[in-house]
Amino acid sequence: MATEESKRRAEALIPKFQFERVLNQDEAGRRITLYGNVDSQPALLILERAPFPDTEEYLSVLPANLRSITNLGNNDIYSWFLASGGPILEGDENGKFADIKMSMICPCTDKHIKKHSKQGYRYVTETPEIYRDKVRPFMKTNREEGHLNWVYNIIEGRKEVEDVIYRTPLGRDGDEGFLMLPNLHWDRKTIEALHLLGIVERRDIWSLRDLKKKHIPWLRHMKAKLVDATVQTYPQIDTDQLKLFCHYHPTYYHFHIHVVHVMLEATATQSLGKAVGLDEIIQQLESMSGDDETGMDSISLNYTLGEASGLWTEVFEPIKNSGKASQPQ
Repeated sequence: MATEESKRRAEALIPKFQFERVLNQDEAGRRITLYGNVDSQPALLILERAPFPDTEEYLSVLPANLRSITNLGNNDIYSWFLASGGPILEGDENGKFADIKMSMICPCTDKHIKKHSKQGYRYVTETPEIYRDKVRPFMKTNREEGHLNWVYNIIEGRKEVEDVIYRTPLGRDGDEGFLMLPNLHWDRKTIEALHLLGIVERRDIWSLRDLKKKHIPWLRHMKAKLVDATVQTYPQIDTDQLKLFCHYHPTYYHFHIHVVHVMLEATATQSLGKAVGLDEIIQQLESMSGDDETGMDSISLNYTLGEASGLWTEVFEPIKNSGKASQPQ
C-alpha cells in the first residue's frame, strides 16, 4: 500500500511533465497519450476524462462557470455548443481550446426526459405482423406530433443552410432528392469522430421498413453520392474509411443515413440491435424473392428498447403481458 510520502512524490511528477508530442488520441477525444520528459527522463502521460461529478454542489454551478460558449447550430428546440471548462489559456477568446461539447433541448417534453433518463433495456423481435398492426400506427402518431419540424426546416432550406455539404437542388429530382450535412453532435474538428447525416427529401419513407426491392438503384445512387461528397469535403479521408448505416428504430421517422468514420467510437448507437449497415440492407433486398414491391416490411427485426420508450410501454410490454410471443427465444 502506498505511503503518504510515496503519494506526494508521485503527485509531484505531473507538474514536471514537459510535453513534446502526441502519440495517440482515441476517436472520441476522451483519451490522449502524450510523450515528453520528467527531469530529462523520457515519460508518457496518458490523460483520460473522468466522469462528471454527480453532486448537486458541482452541477448547480457548472453551466454558469463555463467559458467561451460557442453555438454550433440551433434548429427548432435543439441547440448545440462547444465550451471551455479547463485552464484559462492566453489567446483562447474564440474557444479554440473548447473541451466540453453540449446539447440543449428547450423546451423539452416528457418524451425527451424519458429518452435521456437512465433506464433498463429489452431485446425484442418485431415480426411483420407486429410492425403492421402495432408499430406502423405508433410511427404515424409520432410523425403527427410535430417531431419532424426540425428535419423539414433543413430540407426546405430554413435552417442550417450553411452547413449542407451536398444536396440535389430542392425539388429537382423528385423522389431521389437528398442532402448531407454534419451531425451536430460532431465537433467538426476531430476527423476520426466524423459523423454526417444524409437526409432524403421524400416523405413517404419513414424508416428502413419502407424500403423495397424497387429502391435498390436509388440506395446505391445515394451511397455513391454520399461517399463522394464526404471525401471531396474531407480529402484526408479515404472511401474505405467510411461506414454508412441506418438506425432501427431511428430517433425520428424520416429516412436518413448516418455516414461515420470507421474509427468513430462504437457507442450504443452503432451496436447490434440499433444500427443496420446500408450495404446489408441492399443485400437483404437483393436476396428477397418476389416482385419490386417486396421489401423490408416482410421480415422480422430484432432490436433493443429502453423501458421508458413509447415502443416498449405502448407496444411490446402489452404484448409481453398478454402472453403473445415477441421476445426471441
